[in-house]
Amino acid sequence: MSVLVNKDTRLVVQGITGGEGTFHTSQILEYGTNVVAGVTPGKGGILYNGNEKDQFCRPVPVFDTVQEAVDKAEANATVIFVPAPFAADAIMEAAAAGLKVIICITEGIPVNDMMKAYSYVQAKGAVLVGPNCPGVITPGEAKVGIMPGFIHKKGTIGVVSRSGTLTYEAVHQLTEVGLGQSTCIGIGGDPIIGTRFLDAVKLFAKDDETEGLVMIGEIGGSAEEEAAEYIKKYFKKPVVGFIAGRTAPPGRRMGHAGAIVSGGKGTAEEKIKAMEAAGIKVVENPADIGEAMLKALGRA
Repeated sequence: MSVLVNKDTRLVVQGITGGEGTFHTSQILEYGTNVVAGVTPGKGGILYNGNEKDQFCRPVPVFDTVQEAVDKAEANATVIFVPAPFAADAIMEAAAAGLKVIICITEGIPVNDMMKAYSYVQAKGAVLVGPNCPGVITPGEAKVGIMPGFIHKKGTIGVVSRSGTLTYEAVHQLTEVGLGQSTCIGIGGDPIIGTRFLDAVKLFAKDDETEGLVMIGEIGGSAEEEAAEYIKKYFKKPVVGFIAGRTAPPGRRMGHAGAIVSGGKGTAEEKIKAMEAAGIKVVENPADIGEAMLKALGRA
């Protein structure tokens, strides 16, 4: 099984004719994801054909609005490559059209814009992943994002991470030891994101075919501690964790807008302590994630 995306996903790409949208849609199609539509206001009626270098592209109809993509192409999920000044509106448009899975790759969306978009999505009962994230992939079924598909392997280990590159590292380590992944979720590192660690953990808890979970956090905020508390009480599957930014001094921001330590809160030490208290095996090096999960599953 999987969470959020699978072989039944019918994907619309918002911003499909832009530079990022064109580049990544061709890779999403190459992976085998069922892309049924694209959206670019003012370009409805054309066909997306990638660029002259694409070998795996197939024509995708482009519409002016997400509602048209839902009505005419039966889209049920979206990935957003819309530029930052317009991305929050794109998120709300997707929710207004009734889409329940909204994955926003765009980075640099103003916080005030995201506050409005987050509230709107919540009111509509949709799941938002991102922004500023690599997306979601269920190996062998659907890749909805910018991750390198070839490192993933179908299996039973869930992955949730703030960091895109550390998601790829974790996946690579799992694949190297023969452990495939059920679904991998990059939640993003902005101050306001649609899916927190706690939300993702709850999704994996309900998936019967997810045997274990890898959770990769970083300094700043309290999202990892909240997830650890839930794991301690309710999550019965083995969890391996890693926290980036252990050596960061107080007040230093590490890459992500949400990764800032202030007032003595959000330190790596606090997060590791909470995770270990919840029974999570926290590794010091991401290169140890695969072996640690093997041991947690009793297969090493």
